[in-house]
Amino acid sequence: DKVLAELIEPYELRAEKLREFLEDVKPSLHYDIVPLVDPYGPSITDPDLQCLVVSEETRRGGEAVNKKRLENGLPKLALYEIPLMRDPDHSPSEEEKISSSSLRQRLLGTLLRPPRQDPALPSHPYVIGLTGGTGSGKTSIAKLLGQLGAFLIDADKLGHAVYVPGGPAYEQVVAAFGAEIVNEDGTINRKVLGAKVFGNQERLKSLTNIVWPEMAQMVKEQIREADAQG
Repeated sequence: DKVLAELIEPYELRAEKLREFLEDVKPSLHYDIVPLVDPYGPSITDPDLQCLVVSEETRRGGEAVNKKRLENGLPKLALYEIPLMRDPDHSPSEEEKISSSSLRQRLLGTLLRPPRQDPALPSHPYVIGLTGGTGSGKTSIAKLLGQLGAFLIDADKLGHAVYVPGGPAYEQVVAAFGAEIVNEDGTINRKVLGAKVFGNQERLKSLTNIVWPEMAQMVKEQIREADAQG
């Protein structure tokens, strides 16, 4: 459930940074750093432990540890609670405390590593595929790319254009699915066509086998047009 979990550093690196910090604070102590694979770790099974350091927001977790220790026949741990430092510069979308989640949020939009030159990619035109579910922000990102000078190709619009009378897939679709999908003005009734194919995998595949290659060809033509425009 972590915010931007993909930006969390690997365990080995985090453990090494923790060890460096602890040894810098007090090098005379022995530190045993262990990975936690469940909410409790060794705190509910190690009889040598005497104290558990918690924060004001994890105190309830410390109390849960002591409950488990009692169930396991072990003495309760002393709970030493530390206050959390507040972040005076946090934004409304960030946590009030100083938090790695907020730091990861601030990394959005920054280059984590320099761009890598791939000799297999042509120098131009550079093609970016933008995809995602409904409401995921495709239109907003496309608009930003357009403001930066990108030539935009809207596959949804091509999907409509491919069906229009005289369009590259029009006659094939009508031949495959019958004259009943055609309106009086000659256009394809997408609702009638949809009722024929959705829920029927075989018919849907027949439709995509006709439409998608034609759409791909239209995309390639527009890429060539973008290249010609520079």
